[in-house]
Amino acid sequence: MSRARRKILLVDDEPRLLDSVRMNLELEDFEVFEAHDGHEALDQIRRVMPDLVVLDVMMPRMDGLETLTELRRFSSVPVIMLTVKADDSDVVAGLERGADDYVAKPFSQQVLLSRIRAVLRRAEIAAPSSSSEVVVDENLRIDFDRHEVFVHGQPVQLRPTEFRLLYHLATNPGRVLSHETLLSRVWGPEYRDASHYVRLYINYLRQKIEDDPANPRYILTERGVGYKFADYRRNAE
Repeated sequence: MSRARRKILLVDDEPRLLDSVRMNLELEDFEVFEAHDGHEALDQIRRVMPDLVVLDVMMPRMDGLETLTELRRFSSVPVIMLTVKADDSDVVAGLERGADDYVAKPFSQQVLLSRIRAVLRRAEIAAPSSSSEVVVDENLRIDFDRHEVFVHGQPVQLRPTEFRLLYHLATNPGRVLSHETLLSRVWGPEYRDASHYVRLYINYLRQKIEDDPANPRYILTERGVGYKFADYRRNAE
């Protein structure tokens, strides 16, 4: 049987941009739907259940960030934000509300297509499984099979990208992983130059698993190189 076409929802109030992006995605065999503002986008998401949403930030009635906030109340569909401004504050605002990636306007069709494929690939591939549960210490336990993390005995919800990042760190205790290595393993080779993603998601993880994120005991920084997970194997010796 042939694989079903991937469904992409484009959300933007610029008709010319919608037309050009839709045409290029259809040439790549995507099934494309359109919405012109946030309210229409939320209705479309509930109706067609897309595999990915490309969402503009600057829109009338309900902007992209507001739309994303509402979307994350009922769906974990991958979202790529389109933004005219690509400074850190805009990127952080989108990622903190649950965006998976962003592309700055103006953009080339090939860049957007590459990002769409990369995000879809990450959504498909769960973190590689490990046959054993890791008990880091009395405060932190990670079950890779079930994709569960417990801090002080309480379950902590991690987004898929956060879990993949934790997986690669925690399964290499004591080993420094460079920014480039983490980007390639967690996000894909297209993101080798996007070091700010690593910094942002390391911060998210620390907020969720560290007792004192400003003075972490698990995820340690190797300045100018990357990050390493504390070597919990020594505790078991």
